[in-house]
Amino acid sequence: MRWILQVCTRTFFGLSIALSAGLVVAADVVIGQVVPLSGVVASTGQQLTVGAKIYFDHINATGGVHGQKITLRVMDDGYKGEETVRLAKELLEQPEVLALFGFAGTANIGRLLENKMLEQSGVALVAPYTGGESLRKPFNPWIFHVRAGLSEEAEHLVQHVSTLGMKRIAVMYQDDTFGRAGLAAVEAAMGKRGLKVLSAASYERNTDKVEDAVARLRVADAQAMIMFSPSKPAAAFIKGYREAGGGAQLYNVSVVDPGEVIKIAGLKNAHGFGISQVVPYPYLANMPVTREYQALLSKYAADQQVTYASFEAFLGAKVLVEALRRAGPNPTRSRVVKALESLGTLDLGGFSISYGANNRIGSRFVEVTVIGSTGKLLK
Repeated sequence: MRWILQVCTRTFFGLSIALSAGLVVAADVVIGQVVPLSGVVASTGQQLTVGAKIYFDHINATGGVHGQKITLRVMDDGYKGEETVRLAKELLEQPEVLALFGFAGTANIGRLLENKMLEQSGVALVAPYTGGESLRKPFNPWIFHVRAGLSEEAEHLVQHVSTLGMKRIAVMYQDDTFGRAGLAAVEAAMGKRGLKVLSAASYERNTDKVEDAVARLRVADAQAMIMFSPSKPAAAFIKGYREAGGGAQLYNVSVVDPGEVIKIAGLKNAHGFGISQVVPYPYLANMPVTREYQALLSKYAADQQVTYASFEAFLGAKVLVEALRRAGPNPTRSRVVKALESLGTLDLGGFSISYGANNRIGSRFVEVTVIGSTGKLLK
């Protein structure tokens, strides 16, 4: 029996989440998750805990993994890099934490790499919520991505708008490693087609102060605009840009929540907003894995809505549980890493991921969705 930090329960957005409290209670398998449960990305962080929690709850209710239950320790970094490092260090100092899961933010996770925290602890980070290329190149053996990268999303969006005959393309981006990587990816994709970015504007990270970006891009005469921004600043930009008379077709990458965009920007402004997605459409029960996700969401988090973010975390949790199974009845950090590396191609229920000795990019799937006139997200 392993001893871990005692947990207390707090509620975020109606979801009960275990948070650390003191050294007294026993558990079997411990997974650590650091996500933003406060700040401008709070709704996304909450969804990432929902998706993991419902699958771990299901596994625990059906006997656990080799008879061991899974405890998910969740900590709130507020989308602040220094907090991500501090909280990850706190988790990794506990030998019972066998893997890290579902951290959010390219810059946040980049801080872990700068400090060599994953390497020194020998721990896997599974299903980070980021497509940042700096976490993929050069090859990093400790991070197991479930989603496609920003370069694939940018390429797909540029191809999409080019097919529609649009060549005047602008970029709105968050001023950090995530946003700058997105801008570079669009520039590369357009360069392949003999085009250049028409105009680009940024805003300060962890804020929704987008007024300057609105003013600059409003006069750019773009036909399409590709955004690299979380939900709140993206929604603030859409609202400001449309109300200022901006007429470009707007797109964002998969880190944005359409429900929050509609809530903040208003349906009139959000109608037609395109979003690239890196996991299958979760709103239809047309695949075994989406049926399973919807059923477990209804059972274990009935007050929560179907979202892309929680579905992505659900997929990541399935990957991690399979690795725990293959790691055997006495898993260690190194055995979990080896089990993940040796998964090969794993069918999660109509959607497959693939890892290997020299591959940590589980999927390169990308498709585009659009917010329809009724607010429904359409394929």
